[in-house]
Amino acid sequence: MAKRVLPPRVAGLFADGASEAKPVAAAYRANIDGGSRGNPGPAAYGVVIRDAKGDIVARLKKYIGRMTNNVAEYYGLIAALDYMQSQGIRALRIESDSELLVKQMRGQYKVRSPELQPLFERARKMSQSLESFRIDHVYREQNREADALANEAMDEVEGGSAKSAKAAAAAAPTPAAKSETRAPVGEVRKIRARFRSGVLYLLEDVDLPDGVEVDVLLRLLPPKS
Repeated sequence: MAKRVLPPRVAGLFADGASEAKPVAAAYRANIDGGSRGNPGPAAYGVVIRDAKGDIVARLKKYIGRMTNNVAEYYGLIAALDYMQSQGIRALRIESDSELLVKQMRGQYKVRSPELQPLFERARKMSQSLESFRIDHVYREQNREADALANEAMDEVEGGSAKSAKAAAAAAPTPAAKSETRAPVGEVRKIRARFRSGVLYLLEDVDLPDGVEVDVLLRLLPPKS
């Protein structure tokens, strides 16, 4: 019996288009850092973004108020992702010296903090919209530029506060008046505060020594119209 010979297959005739390799967009790289002086305390983030050639295309920094270090780190990540979306960039590699943030974004650590949960969900959703996303942990020495930007943002705000405080001190009638800024033991002082994500943030500075204990009386205020 003669052996049947099949005709040669035309390349791609029956191929599944989805199986064809698609070119991957060249990845941008963003070094991110967040810092807080006091934890929680005055906080800011810094972001340095480089294109596929390694050239710096953006430097981002912003003071975000009284937050923790970890919250500031997530704000930096979201700022980098937001920049990518606004510029139509589809591939990104993040470098951060926060091991917690990196492992949470990789799924190696669970997000247990109610304060971080909404930030994590937002960052994860934004990263999933990219064609390519990668996040790596680097040492602080490799993240100096982003760290410097975060500190610049905090210095700019604290510098303005320091100038205001200096002017107020100069206007004080006597040095004795300045010595009474710290509340004596037993004195009741009314201070406004805001509750956010499980943390009570004071809305004004309190000059108290570290480790001091205070009583807190809560009175809910009506929402602002």
